[in-house]
Amino acid sequence: MAKVICITNQKGGVGKTTTSVNLSYFLAKDKNRVLLVDADPQGNASSGLGLDKSVLDASMTEVMLEAVPFADIIQPTAFKNFDLAPTTPQLANAEVEMTNLKQKFTVMKKAIDSVKGNYDYVIIDSPPSLSLLTVNGMIAADYLILPVQTEFYALEGVAQLLESMAMVKKALNPNLKLLGVLATMYDKRTSLSMEVLEEVRKYFKDKVFRTMIPRNVRVAEAPSHGVPVGSYDKFSKGAKAYKEFAREVEERTQK
Repeated sequence: MAKVICITNQKGGVGKTTTSVNLSYFLAKDKNRVLLVDADPQGNASSGLGLDKSVLDASMTEVMLEAVPFADIIQPTAFKNFDLAPTTPQLANAEVEMTNLKQKFTVMKKAIDSVKGNYDYVIIDSPPSLSLLTVNGMIAADYLILPVQTEFYALEGVAQLLESMAMVKKALNPNLKLLGVLATMYDKRTSLSMEVLEEVRKYFKDKVFRTMIPRNVRVAEAPSHGVPVGSYDKFSKGAKAYKEFAREVEERTQK
């Protein structure tokens, strides 16, 4: 059965979607069957994998409103072992409508449970907010990964996120674990990056992944070409970092 990982941070711009796409890609490269669930109404994971959202008959919007089976929206990507459950901006409207559903907190869990047997990993890219979609992702997940950018205000809002995680764990998903904290946009040339990383390590201790994702132009360019950085430039620092990170995720989830 698949290990389900929700990648979340209520702050935007921390590399959440970039991490979701590239972790999925490198897990698949390592012969795991991977499903990436684009649960962010911005749909950047879908477009970052070259998907034309305008041609979709159905997406996560219909799944979250329980209008179509989850399996019906899953699409193969251009990469072996790597499938995508795409989304469109209409998911933001669906979130409002979901408040009327009886089981509004467990829609995503039911959807993912229906296909779990087909995958080794399911990665959920959640919105940059503590929304109903994010809570659905936490309830569906076995693990959380928290990307934190090594910049000023990095830990702002983290306490609230961890509080939400504790509430979800207590009330609805007792098995939820924090798999780890990933330092992103790291620039070893600046004292700020090093200071923030030190602060993150003090706060999270051994939960911080060994791998740090550097600030790298290739990582930023890859989505505009509709591919992960490992396909765009496999020799770039960003690609090498995400490859190492995927290995660390495998290690931690296999313990």
